[in-house]
Amino acid sequence: MTARFTRLRTRFPAQSLLLLLCAIAGPSPETRGAEAVPFPKLFNTQEETIPLLKPTEALERIHLPPGFQATLFAGEPDVQQPIAMTTDSRGRLWVAENYTYSENAVNFHPGMRDRIVILEDTDHDGRFDKRTVFWDQAQKLTSIAVGFGGVFALCPPHLLFIPDRNHDDAPDGPPVPLLDGWNDNATRHTIANGLKWGPDGWLYGRQGIQMTSEVGAPGSPPNQRTRLNAAIWRFHPSTRQFEVVAQGTTNPWGHDWDDYGQLFFINTVIGHLWHAVPGAYFRRMYGEHFNPHLYELIEQTADHFHWDTREVWSEIRKLGVTPGTSQAGGGHAHCGFMIYLGDNWPASYRNTAFAVNYHGKRVNNDRLERRGAGYVGRHAPDLLTVDDPWFRGIDLLCGPDGGVYMSDWSDIGECHDHDGIHRTSGRVYKITYGKTAPPAFPDLAALETAQLVSLQTHANDWYVRQARLILQERATEGRPMAEAKAQLLRMFSEEADTRRKLRAIWALHAIGADDPAWLRRQLSHSEDHVRLWALRCLTDTQPPQGELLEALAGMARTETSGLVLAFLASTLQTVPPDQRWPLAEALSDHAELAQDATFPLLVWYGLQPAVYGNTAKALSLLRRTEIPKLRQFIARYLSEDWDQRPTEIRLLATYAADRKDLPFRLNILKGMAEALRGRRKAAAPEGWSRIVETLGSNGSDPLKQLITELSVVFGDGRASDELKTIVKNASGDLNARRRALESLAQSRVDGLAALAQPLLGEIEIAPDAIRTLAALGAPETPGLLIASYPNLRSPAAKTEAINALTSRATFARALLEAIDARKIGRKEVGAWSVRQLRNLGDPDLARRAAELWPEYRPISAEKQGALAQYRKRLTPEKLSAADRERGKALFLQSCGVCHKLFGNGSQVGPDLTGSDRRNLDYLLENILDPNAVVAESYRSSVITTKDDRVIQGIILSTTDRMVTVQTPTERLALERNQIESTRASVLSLMPEGLLEGLTESDQAHLIAYLMSP
Repeated sequence: MTARFTRLRTRFPAQSLLLLLCAIAGPSPETRGAEAVPFPKLFNTQEETIPLLKPTEALERIHLPPGFQATLFAGEPDVQQPIAMTTDSRGRLWVAENYTYSENAVNFHPGMRDRIVILEDTDHDGRFDKRTVFWDQAQKLTSIAVGFGGVFALCPPHLLFIPDRNHDDAPDGPPVPLLDGWNDNATRHTIANGLKWGPDGWLYGRQGIQMTSEVGAPGSPPNQRTRLNAAIWRFHPSTRQFEVVAQGTTNPWGHDWDDYGQLFFINTVIGHLWHAVPGAYFRRMYGEHFNPHLYELIEQTADHFHWDTREVWSEIRKLGVTPGTSQAGGGHAHCGFMIYLGDNWPASYRNTAFAVNYHGKRVNNDRLERRGAGYVGRHAPDLLTVDDPWFRGIDLLCGPDGGVYMSDWSDIGECHDHDGIHRTSGRVYKITYGKTAPPAFPDLAALETAQLVSLQTHANDWYVRQARLILQERATEGRPMAEAKAQLLRMFSEEADTRRKLRAIWALHAIGADDPAWLRRQLSHSEDHVRLWALRCLTDTQPPQGELLEALAGMARTETSGLVLAFLASTLQTVPPDQRWPLAEALSDHAELAQDATFPLLVWYGLQPAVYGNTAKALSLLRRTEIPKLRQFIARYLSEDWDQRPTEIRLLATYAADRKDLPFRLNILKGMAEALRGRRKAAAPEGWSRIVETLGSNGSDPLKQLITELSVVFGDGRASDELKTIVKNASGDLNARRRALESLAQSRVDGLAALAQPLLGEIEIAPDAIRTLAALGAPETPGLLIASYPNLRSPAAKTEAINALTSRATFARALLEAIDARKIGRKEVGAWSVRQLRNLGDPDLARRAAELWPEYRPISAEKQGALAQYRKRLTPEKLSAADRERGKALFLQSCGVCHKLFGNGSQVGPDLTGSDRRNLDYLLENILDPNAVVAESYRSSVITTKDDRVIQGIILSTTDRMVTVQTPTERLALERNQIESTRASVLSLMPEGLLEGLTESDQAHLIAYLMSP
């Protein structure tokens, strides 16, 4: 099963959380607030280089459309560091204040504590007038949710429950750990966060990309834990099941549900808006998903970006928001997300998405529109802007009067906070339109059950959600719910509005009264959202089986809604693999969704685990489906076991030969070619010669080129000659030449060194030729590269030459001799290559490297002193006078080995264009001490092949046959039988000592280029 549906129960019995907490002892002094243990004295490390506006002054800098107004609901010192917000049944605002979050060098401050405060507006004037400290013993507090007689608090590594059964706003006892295992080691701004109740009665949360967590009940062994990285997850308060919902992106920090119960979330850097279909695998900023057989990932839901992509992201930091980026949305970073479902703002805003744009100091607005099997986010005008340099909006939340709370972290730095933390500031604003009405009830928890059911039709979804939660709590306590069930069934039957029908379904599900037979009948309802939620409720806590599974397969055959089909595809992942075929086959027949952005991938994610155990059904599905991705992915997956599946491979070749359908043939052959990527040789499938004779292998069209490339892997000398001809044609298509050279190099064909050597004089293909020579390892290669080095025409080619010369001990000796002979300058060898020399495992080479480059040494212990020296040396005057063109060349030689800047360099690590490059301390800390915080996705390994080549890079994926590794310049697919050893490293892919190898002038040139707009 996939990670999303790895469900678990804690060691507590499967009974009400509330009943469990009733057994806990009464209040303990140490948990009842500040009386017992004084709260630590707050201090700031952020220098106020820009004057901090008073909260009332900052309020005046909020610019809203006509009819809107903002009030200062609370400001420092009454609220500070507001990292998250929620409300309770009385409409009061609960705020999580995070004081432990610290600058990069400290991470989370062990001497500080976080707290939860309650802010109440008793006279309903848009400003709080009563403040209560609920709990002040937290550390690493990122989010809170009220419910079930207490407060859920996410304090990585724990999800805690703080009981308050008598609702006196003081904990009844110590926090109860419900789950643990969230990684809180070096993670800071990508830490687990975001507690919020979903319409299905589960508690949802998020985690960023920087670390991997292993979540489970306290004390549970590894095999009972769920692994997650960059994900949306959920936890059930009664059954205590935990599961991953969807995976990918970068750092989600905001999610919400629309009027139809569809989940969306916000993200940074690689796209801002995502539709979270359960089981989805989204594009990641970097690194790979746990499953190596996904093959393709789902892209963002929005059809636009919130910055002018003709500009570089960092223009915002130097010039503010340019007109182009302002029109686009203000920047790439988002924090805080809400789909407005209140009853105060104009109707045009309802069911549209709002996100705080972090750098643009504004709130973006996107319209959500149905498209195919999902949605598309369309750009709408920004809701508001804030002319306050300290504004760091972090959360949005709708309240009982339809007004929206907007929290402000209030700091100058980014989320990375390399320049310090300002703990003594923070604000919460309230955004309303016209006149607001006071809450209809002082406390929803005091209402009769029938009144709570009636609130399911309220225009403000705040009442709907709060009332549903209270109904769920009462059902969990064992209170009678027969009348509520009858009332909700009447509501479903009588209400014409689909949204109200859905609210009835969700409330029935919350109280456990959604009878499976009744839900089965709704699978054929005329409204697709009703069908969708009947499906979700039927499969919410256990996989479909028996008659229900048969019914879903039948439903999939006739279903016309792309959205319902997407969720049927999602359901595949909950079913045991050997039982997935009827549903998968029905889904694969929907050719009308063949080009949809999400549907084919969702089907594949569910189908893939079933392919291995039943190849006959997989091949049958491949032949019948009109969905190209399914054909290609099945062919690829089966072909990855090339030597163990000769029958299946023969059948694939036969299908490609017999089917007079060009797209079909391309899908099969492309899948086979992708599976064989990295293989030197493979046995040709039976009947391959018929494909060559029938379809031809000489030509430039995609089909013929695929046949030629595969024929080379199969040892066909004629095909090798054809590819050589393509490579030699200097006026031919560059991509075709590169692919041909790569295919020849992969198969180690005869005469390859002689073919590659003349290419060194061509500016664009020379790097490819050098990589080919490095892989071959011919004895004459070092001499050839050293002789050619002065005449190489591009920095990329020179970088590849140095990489090649440090890839083998014999090559490295020749390089060092060339340096001694002044044929290659010592400065041409960057920090990465010096580390590579040390990784060759040759003591003499390591000694000589240390003598030649004594500046490349571990510097973490000296970081602070070095920082001060560089800060003093790299003055604004010196940087402004630096040569940025020279800095660009230095970047491509060093940083560009792994990073891109302004489109130049390699995409091994994150693109630096949008990083905090204008901040000198940020740059220096990351350059001088790159191993201080090492994301798992950046930890390198050292691989030694059996022909003595040493490869340093990140292992992306492994199979029984192949290992895929990302080096600074290429993605290599290596056969396991060619690997001698693999040694993991705790080091970042980025080497230390990058600046120490440069003169003071070059240091200034490089830093000036890195900081350039």
